[in-house]
Amino acid sequence: MNDSTEGKTKTAAPPTRRRKPLAWLGQGFLILLGLYVLYVIVSNLIRDPSFFANIFISGLQLGFVYALIALGYTMVYGIVRLINFAHGDVFMVGAFVSYYAVARFRLHEWPAAAIPGFPGALSVIIGSITVILLSMLVCVLLAVTIERVAYKPLRDAPRIAALITAIGVSFFLEYFGALNFVFSPRFIPYERPFGVVAWFISSGVHLVMPGQEPPANAVTFSNILLLIIAASIGVQLLLQFLVRRTKIGVAMRATSFDKPTARLMGIKVDRVISFTFAIGAAFAGMGGVLYAIAYSSINTQLGILPGLKAFVAAVLGGIGSIPGALVGALIMGQAEALTMGYISTPMRDAVAFTILIIVLLVRPTGIFGEPEKEKA
Repeated sequence: MNDSTEGKTKTAAPPTRRRKPLAWLGQGFLILLGLYVLYVIVSNLIRDPSFFANIFISGLQLGFVYALIALGYTMVYGIVRLINFAHGDVFMVGAFVSYYAVARFRLHEWPAAAIPGFPGALSVIIGSITVILLSMLVCVLLAVTIERVAYKPLRDAPRIAALITAIGVSFFLEYFGALNFVFSPRFIPYERPFGVVAWFISSGVHLVMPGQEPPANAVTFSNILLLIIAASIGVQLLLQFLVRRTKIGVAMRATSFDKPTARLMGIKVDRVISFTFAIGAAFAGMGGVLYAIAYSSINTQLGILPGLKAFVAAVLGGIGSIPGALVGALIMGQAEALTMGYISTPMRDAVAFTILIIVLLVRPTGIFGEPEKEKA
């Protein structure tokens, strides 16, 4: 009896896991694919550096816009473990609100209209900021309403119920917005609240004069690129400060870790969740305005692909990680720009979702993500 007891209490050595041959084949294929992509990028960089630099700048502009959308995905998922597929359509609403504010109500000109003799450049800056803030406010109200009406009743339901609801809300916003008395089913040219100023780099930095074409091998960039980069980096720094240094940030982290315990500690979990939706929607609204300014055309399907690609960026960086959202978005922006520049424009969407498949196969938690630990 003692011998049998001793035999049972002995700890067996953990079995060694052997990789399946197919796993090695898959990893080998991905390594070869990565080396080929690297070879194509380096060879094109050597062949035409200026063209590559222009593509790189285009990818930066796209990536920083994706970062503003990806933050909403990663924050909401970090708190309530919900992939909010309606987030891309909140981004679309932000673009349309800014369009009507500029084209119909001339809100970007209000300082000059209210105060005669007000400096023109300062009036444009203040007016443009007002348009962005209005779009952010409308998106915040929309997101909080969606959260209270559609998501809050399903908080204790299976995750698939909330996911299906998010998809339904997304379709509702797209097709309700396409009605003639709401937005429009057509593509609408976007009127920018300020003029575009461009520079080119060729033996120094030079201003592109109106009606002038930059030299053939010059690298060009505009004030729109600088605005998008400044806004996206500023939002990242603000969000890091908010999460790490403020009381609401502590409540967000506690809610993300353990909701029941957070309630016992006096944290109003429902308010924290609503605040998370609100702050993510505000950044999406800003992204919608900047995207419309950069690409000067909007429609009610605007949020579908940017929203999905921002979701891929969040997964790539590690969904739930704020720095990961930025890094993943920049990688996505470069991948899309390089695909348009060196392969073809229709392939950019295929490449984006191929990246998602590769990430899920190689590192499902993303670059900065950590595997979830089971709670005792």
